[in-house]
Amino acid sequence: MVARDGSIDWLCIPRYDSPALFSRILDPDAGHWSIRPAGSFTVERRYVPGTLVIETTFTTDTGSVRLLDAMAFGEGERKHELGLAAPHEVLRAVEGISGRTQLEMELAPRPEYGLVRPLFRQQDRGGRTFGGPNRIAVRAGAPVKVRDATMRASFEVDQGETVGFSLRWYPPEEANPASATDPTQVLQRIGDVIEAWRSWEAEHDIYEGPHKELVRASARVLKGLTYRPTGAIIAAPTTSLPESVGGERNWDYRFSWIRDSSLTLEALYIAACPDEAEEFVSFMTSSAGGHAGEGSLQIMYGIGGEHDLSERSLTHLRGWRDSAPVRVGNGAWHQVQLDVYGELLNSMYVYRERLGELHPEIQAFVADLADAAARRWREADAGMWEMRGEPGHHLSSKVLCWVALDRAVKLAPALGAHGKVDEWAAARDEIREAVLERGWSEKRQAYAQSFDSDELDAAQLLMPVYGFLPATDQRMRSTIEAIARELTDDGLVLRYRNEKGLNADGLAGEEGAFVICSFWLVACLAEASEVVRAERLFDRLTGYTNDLGLLAEEIDVASGEQLGNYPQAFSHVGLINAAYAIDKQTAGNAGPTSTSS
Repeated sequence: MVARDGSIDWLCIPRYDSPALFSRILDPDAGHWSIRPAGSFTVERRYVPGTLVIETTFTTDTGSVRLLDAMAFGEGERKHELGLAAPHEVLRAVEGISGRTQLEMELAPRPEYGLVRPLFRQQDRGGRTFGGPNRIAVRAGAPVKVRDATMRASFEVDQGETVGFSLRWYPPEEANPASATDPTQVLQRIGDVIEAWRSWEAEHDIYEGPHKELVRASARVLKGLTYRPTGAIIAAPTTSLPESVGGERNWDYRFSWIRDSSLTLEALYIAACPDEAEEFVSFMTSSAGGHAGEGSLQIMYGIGGEHDLSERSLTHLRGWRDSAPVRVGNGAWHQVQLDVYGELLNSMYVYRERLGELHPEIQAFVADLADAAARRWREADAGMWEMRGEPGHHLSSKVLCWVALDRAVKLAPALGAHGKVDEWAAARDEIREAVLERGWSEKRQAYAQSFDSDELDAAQLLMPVYGFLPATDQRMRSTIEAIARELTDDGLVLRYRNEKGLNADGLAGEEGAFVICSFWLVACLAEASEVVRAERLFDRLTGYTNDLGLLAEEIDVASGEQLGNYPQAFSHVGLINAAYAIDKQTAGNAGPTSTSS
């Protein structure tokens, strides 16, 4: 994560869930790497078109420079190969645009989330750290000095001149690690990264519609959140960015949730139709041991397939704007959430053609998922919002169990002897009847949060998205309007009302408007032929993006500030699906077949 002033304030390397080398977003003393003009300046930023390479332009009284920041791919990697041989290297190049600019560089590695001040030894025009899990080699295109575990440089850049910097991670057991990129080759290597990104997009550029550029940008974000070695997709690359400033709703999102990952795959199907499906299905099947029975299928896994994601607090960190605790790990890994069966099976159904003939192990896994949904749908659970209070009969969990069985019935011809069409169809129909009867609140004239309750929950906006009911259905239409009227803050959708004694989730404090829920409302309005309302809300939501077009998990309606971990896959998934829903109504040619049928 690169701040507008040219400082990398968050870097986990070599994996998303590795202990951070730079953690200044969580504590001012927890490490950073800044390159910035020595005096006052103005700044503009963008992604280099078609990539996730950041271009920051600094303008001073004496000149202007361009700072390019990139994570390296293996040299020459293209298209679907991206990330297979990542060298775990950060590349930074300063290019002179006009005049002469004085700049300062400061690199303060603080491994293990700022806990360690490493032995940092200067070596020629660079340096190397020793000891601990985050060993790095640094090369600089300007003279540097290392003091007190911090590398500094002061240098000038003239028009047409380039100064390069590189930082490469290497494992502690590697006796003769590869050198970081030569400073004179950094700009060329960044060019290779740019071509690599563009080759991926050219391979998967299938979306057409009025919102094409927004969809393409979000697809790149989702690709960037994919851990290529295993196929895992993370919810966000950060931990403990709070849902409310000063509150305790601070979570580690650097893991692969079945829910978030499945929805990400479905969004990528619309936006890019990539090849990631095979890897994800293989990752999830192997992580679960090929079984969906109790105790085997978790709601989430580590990006290497790890099961134990035990949560702990890092008490030495102050937290973003003093929002403690800072957590690593996530205690939700042992929760029961019945919605995962539907989300995973829907993804497999969406990608059925891409997956081809299913391996016998996957056939058995699909059948096991359906059997588990049929067997367990009557149970109480934590719900898709991971309530930390008492389990309940969340309506969204029942609907997603219906989705699981509906998709299993449709997949049955590909399951050989494992298919149980009649049994699954009977259970599916039983769930539908229960949802329609016990999920309806006469008081609210809406489908409620749970069986026999009157509280609203934005998750019911998924009913049309997954094809349980059309948005034009009378009761569904009433539900959409009830949520738009009663479950919003200045027009933006909340997940649920978190008042004392009501919808208790076991946590103190409030949270902001949930971005994906607002995009779900956009999609529902579009499908209900309320296109003008849908477009108005869509434009408002996309207006909250930062200067790079990124979205966090939530929005503070009062301040307009984004809250929670960032960038959030869920939010960009919502943007893609909402754009698709609108574009289907207005253009009729916005991408591949709907994911909900």
